[in-house]
Amino acid sequence: VQLQASGGGLVQAGGSLRLSCAVSGIIFSVNAMRWYRQAPGNQRELVAGITSGRITNYADSVKGRFTISRDNAKNTVYLQMNSLKPEDTAVYYCAAGRLGDRNDYWGQGTQVTVSS
Repeated sequence: VQLQASGGGLVQAGGSLRLSCAVSGIIFSVNAMRWYRQAPGNQRELVAGITSGRITNYADSVKGRFTISRDNAKNTVYLQMNSLKPEDTAVYYCAAGRLGDRNDYWGQGTQVTVSS
């Protein structure tokens, strides 16, 4: 099983990035997919999730700015991040889970840095 996250980088405040997470080795369409982030000194936190039925949820801090989506034909989940703020700086991880809120698999993380 592989979850390959990409799309991170350095962007100025107010800018946008789109993260991708390409998944292989599992039946992608039946898994919920989630994006987490972890900033230095902080605990990992859930940013956004999307169920197999495409129901989405977001952390309050990113509502209205981030959008999670999935393409089952490409086995890929995306996180469109707009109006980025310096406090969005973190390593972003994707995760996949088959049942409930459990995450069975994790990607390696991609760094997002937002400069002020």
